[in-house]
Amino acid sequence: MLDEPRSGRLAAWGNALLAGLAAPDDVAQEITGTDAVHRISGLPGEPVPVGLTLGLGRLRALGVTGLRLALPVSGHPLGLSGPPEFNARALAAGEAVLTVGGAAVGLVPEVYEAGPAGDLHVEVEWQCLPVRDAPPADVPSLSEAERELAEALRDATDALARLDVAGAGPSAQAALEAYRARAERGGELLAPGYPPRAVRVLALAQRIAALVAIASDGHGGAVSASQIAARAELLRPVERTARRAQVAAYNAYVEEAERRRS
Repeated sequence: MLDEPRSGRLAAWGNALLAGLAAPDDVAQEITGTDAVHRISGLPGEPVPVGLTLGLGRLRALGVTGLRLALPVSGHPLGLSGPPEFNARALAAGEAVLTVGGAAVGLVPEVYEAGPAGDLHVEVEWQCLPVRDAPPADVPSLSEAERELAEALRDATDALARLDVAGAGPSAQAALEAYRARAERGGELLAPGYPPRAVRVLALAQRIAALVAIASDGHGGAVSASQIAARAELLRPVERTARRAQVAAYNAYVEEAERRRS
């Protein structure tokens, strides 16, 4: 969870496009990031895969008014609404995007490498599938997520303090350096149209996720399988809180829009 999920970029910048706050070409570039190309397949009325710009335009024509993020893991279908077939695809990918308004569909990324040996590049094909028009599972409000994060940060910091970083393995060291670099670099989060509170919540959730990744490394202070298992058990609720908060932050645009309509 150190990196921004592709589904998060699609939800955030897709919302900016739907709101008319960002140009289609800019949105496509932000979503694609360092990947070579993104396509959407299975869109209603589109028999072949299409590019992001055309695909998002098609969703808007179908009446879609917003996009939500899902970050499910086994035993925690965070952000999903069914049916089981879609949930299984999203769980395998660890992420998905669900539409709000209009056509009830969801998008799951399939990521693969293409190109000749020595010159590989990443391509992403978003599979569009029907979803249930129902509330997403276990997504907190932005205010709830912010309250939960304060306690989660203390727990993650305590776990990191017990990690012998000097004796940790290379993955822990790399995670620590990435965490420090991110804290120093900062950077723009989310997309136009999101409230400042959502940016704060996402930044803190990403910090906590980074700390969990560091403290979870099996080469640190834990020297036995039982100690590694105990550490994982301690960090599981912290990781869960960070994931819930990330989803709440990305979904804040939809939450705010629904509040204005009510």
